Amino acid sequence: MESVIYLDYAATTPMREEVFQAMKPYMTKEFGNPSSAYSLGRTAREAVNSARKIIADSIGAKENEIYFTSGGTEADNWAVKGTYRKALLEGRHCHIITDEIEHHAVLHTCKALEDIGCEVTYLPVDDTGKVNPAMLERSIRKDTALVSVMMANNEIGTIQPISELSKIAKRHNILLHVDAVQAYGHMPINVDELGIDMMSVSAHKLYGPKGIGFLYVREGILDEALLNGGSQEMGMRAGTENVAAIVGLGEAVRLAMQELYDEAERERKLRDYFIDRVTAEIPYVRLNGAYGAGRLANNINFSFSFVESESLLIMLDMKGICISAGSACATGSKSPSHVLTAIGLPTNLANGSIRLTLGRSTTKEELDTAFNAIKEAVLALREVSIQYEDFTKGQQVNENRRILY
Repeated sequence: MESVIYLDYAATTPMREEVFQAMKPYMTKEFGNPSSAYSLGRTAREAVNSARKIIADSIGAKENEIYFTSGGTEADNWAVKGTYRKALLEGRHCHIITDEIEHHAVLHTCKALEDIGCEVTYLPVDDTGKVNPAMLERSIRKDTALVSVMMANNEIGTIQPISELSKIAKRHNILLHVDAVQAYGHMPINVDELGIDMMSVSAHKLYGPKGIGFLYVREGILDEALLNGGSQEMGMRAGTENVAAIVGLGEAVRLAMQELYDEAERERKLRDYFIDRVTAEIPYVRLNGAYGAGRLANNINFSFSFVESESLLIMLDMKGICISAGSACATGSKSPSHVLTAIGLPTNLANGSIRLTLGRSTTKEELDTAFNAIKEAVLALREVSIQYEDFTKGQQVNENRRILY
């Protein structure tokens, strides 16, 4: 294998060299504990505070509203479980509204809460994966405490109407949590303008280190600590801070915000170029998710009829092309993607789906190479497909009888 073409940036991203260089001092000579009073500790504390300010400024938040976590999953758990616990402590029953295509970090957390008495409504989505605001309005109850809807879907890239959903939640005095793991760093987000109360982010989706992320919590929303112990993270998450990773997150955010608009436009053009080629040159294919501005700039998701994605991925991997069949968190699952099922795809079509996500290093030449490999593999797999053979025979009969198939 001469080289690798990486087209799975939604799964993870390579750490930028600038991020690594920013982190290095805090893994060696600047090893102080941020809670220590002497200069070595103060240097570490200043680095943590600097990263917190960069992040707060990037979303229009206050510094004391940013809490560092181990990543998006922890942040999602904190937001959802924290809201439930707050309701219980206030003597209220808790009803939560989410949707059917959320990341498992939200869906499985909601299921866990259902096991101990919480009631959860899972909103359906349309065939592009979008939540209908009117349906949210109809699902609200007197005891609804939280609405949790992701900014953009990790599999099909559909961007949700967060501003509209927020207005509905606010009219009923309900908190809004947004999983922005896939969207942050790829599209502008201002928590005040969008009316977001809590937001989850993970660094490794924007060229930062793994194992670090943050939860934005609007001031006064949650007052119960996630982890008890020391006074770290303003008393809300005890434990010595991972200074190097926090610094890396801050640097990754700084760089992402500098390049956000130009890089999003570049990726959008590449995305549309690839989508146009596939839909024009490969028959019996479906683009999953929203079109144009309603989709993340770097996301592409196709379903190919008469093809199993597992076989397709193996053939592409042999050529050094890295793509996925959906969320990396669901790899190994034999069930169809819950996202593709929710937008109405039958099992056979959902099982023929692939996701490509573009990044800073993606080039048009790489996409052309990937396209040629995908086309060749799809045609080869269809040649040995009994279903495809039966389909083409039936199509030929219809053509002979001049009946439109």
